[in-house]
Amino acid sequence: MSYVPSVCPHDCPSACALEVERLGPDRIGKVRGAAQPYTDGVICAKVSRYAERVHHPDRLRQPLRRVGPKGSGRFEPIAWDDALDLLAAKFVEARDGFGAESIWPYHYAGTMGHVQRGAAKRLRHALGASLQGETICSTIAESGWMAGAGRKLGTDPREMAQSDVIVLWGTNAASTQIQVMSWFAKARRARGTKLVVVDPYRTATAERADLHLMLRPGTDAALACAVMHVLFAEGYADRDYLERHTARWQDFEAHLRPRDPAWAEAITGVPADSIIAFARMYGATKRSFLRLGMGFTRSRLGAVSMHAASCLPAVTGAWTVEGGGALWNPSGVVALDRTLLDAADLARPGVRGIDMCRIGPALTGDRRDLGEGPPVKAMLVQNSNPASVAPDSTLVRRGLEREDLFLCVHEQFMTDTARMADLVLPATTFLEHDDLYTSYGTPFLQVARAVIEPFAESRDNHDVVCALASRLGIDHPAFQMSGWQMIDATLRASNLPGAEEAASMRWIDCAKSFETMHFLDGFGTPDGRFRFKPDWAAAGAGDASVLPEWPDWLPIDEQADAEHPFRLVTAPARDFLNSTFTETATARRSEARPTVMVHPDDLAAAGLKDGQLVRLGNRRGAVALHARAFDGLQRGVLVAESIWPNGAFVEGIGINALTGAEPAPPRGGGLFHDTAVWLRGASA
Repeated sequence: MSYVPSVCPHDCPSACALEVERLGPDRIGKVRGAAQPYTDGVICAKVSRYAERVHHPDRLRQPLRRVGPKGSGRFEPIAWDDALDLLAAKFVEARDGFGAESIWPYHYAGTMGHVQRGAAKRLRHALGASLQGETICSTIAESGWMAGAGRKLGTDPREMAQSDVIVLWGTNAASTQIQVMSWFAKARRARGTKLVVVDPYRTATAERADLHLMLRPGTDAALACAVMHVLFAEGYADRDYLERHTARWQDFEAHLRPRDPAWAEAITGVPADSIIAFARMYGATKRSFLRLGMGFTRSRLGAVSMHAASCLPAVTGAWTVEGGGALWNPSGVVALDRTLLDAADLARPGVRGIDMCRIGPALTGDRRDLGEGPPVKAMLVQNSNPASVAPDSTLVRRGLEREDLFLCVHEQFMTDTARMADLVLPATTFLEHDDLYTSYGTPFLQVARAVIEPFAESRDNHDVVCALASRLGIDHPAFQMSGWQMIDATLRASNLPGAEEAASMRWIDCAKSFETMHFLDGFGTPDGRFRFKPDWAAAGAGDASVLPEWPDWLPIDEQADAEHPFRLVTAPARDFLNSTFTETATARRSEARPTVMVHPDDLAAAGLKDGQLVRLGNRRGAVALHARAFDGLQRGVLVAESIWPNGAFVEGIGINALTGAEPAPPRGGGLFHDTAVWLRGASA
């Protein structure tokens, strides 16, 4: 028995360094945090009990071939060689009959490891298959951040220990990045640091805040504008910093003059006095750390909201001091050479790309997604569960049910998507393969070797894609290396220590200088200045014409109306991570059942009761779940923490049947908190 180093692979900003108790060649015990300088031994409860997941009796053990109707869950075992032969034959059939773009390898962030996550990219480029717009999570936020700052850098999160005010905007850190709360606790003890939370409902994080700004969904830009109005009006703006480091700040100040706290109160529902109190707290110190999440960007105005919030430290000059500034995603500290990881040298110009959020429309023949190209005829899905997590899931299911679509799903469990497959392949967990990790919340790079042997007949993504490439006659180094060899070659090509050295180091701190992380040597814009007026048209290929030219609020979201009087937020659950961990008994007991939080006055007005089965609906569908009376949100706002499997809902229809697949401006993205619904009683 010993503890072995590893790295958490899940879609979380922290990429926690782990120590895993190895009880034998195929079994683990406890999982604990390692003393990495940021995660500092702290990990979430989900990962600490990972033995429950990796040794779960429902792990997929062997390849399975469908023998019943699609979605019936009726499969029979098939040997690996026969399964791979079948998959290769179906790809060839699609390519020969309809062209290579009829093949669509689909993936996302079920693992954040670069070798395993990049397997689908390598396959796409090698085949000339349809590419994928990876929009579902961060595209909207990225558009907003880059519009002003121009680079994925920001204040090192360890500087929170030196902050006087920490603002958590659009992130429930107590559930989704627990180390933030640990660093806040350190700062609170050492210097009496204040915590401000901006979130539409009273989360576990908001319960610990000195000030919770509980705004209506999608109104964050209005709040940010009103705060900056006060900063300028009351002398908190650092005009010297503005003159040296920003562009057109005088025009921006003029733009903000009519956007005062009373104006914002009418839009956000946050009292003007609270907005003023926040502005004064924030402006009174440059040691103000703004931690920006993803949640508040998942709407049509999300990019504008991110950009507006990111303007705050540029107004006060908080970037100039330790513990000040902002952080969204510091992944720009690491520049990996992705040639092998993506088989980038095989990429072909002009190949069609399909927005992953638009999987439902794409699979049901929408020409806005397919263009003049062929229908999708064959898919390999890795690291993703689109039947549950993608928007407009009813349309997704309709597309996956097509008899002329061959669907192969490489998975650890029989997910909603795997149940729809023609061929299911068992996948390893992170403990059973090698990989390379960076983070979107810290500046660390880490390498991890397999801790235990693969479970039953499971194989990792890289091995499956290499075996498939061999059958398809693809000759390229990316498909001839082991995962460990690919890690080593990638690190060396990136001027970093090789795989063995990196593994022995445990983690590599890639943080750049204070001046660079704080943009004091220039923002990533052509003139090196922060931009208050973004160039949305240059941000992407989507429709940017609906976005305001300055930070502002416009009613372009899916607004509540007489028929759909509620705005729905589908927030992350504490014990699930997207649709991962929904299979473990401990997590399911903790979350209990699919629930929607409703203000008590809204329940009473609708003649409904706490705990009652209710139905939410709109033009896309209807979902039955239980109501929970909760006064920690505004009237007219509903919150359903998810993502439960579709089968956990009373009628077998999951929450994303309600969310829309329309692309967010300017580059697309998931509109998971941009949904208007009605609320009614439902019979059991």
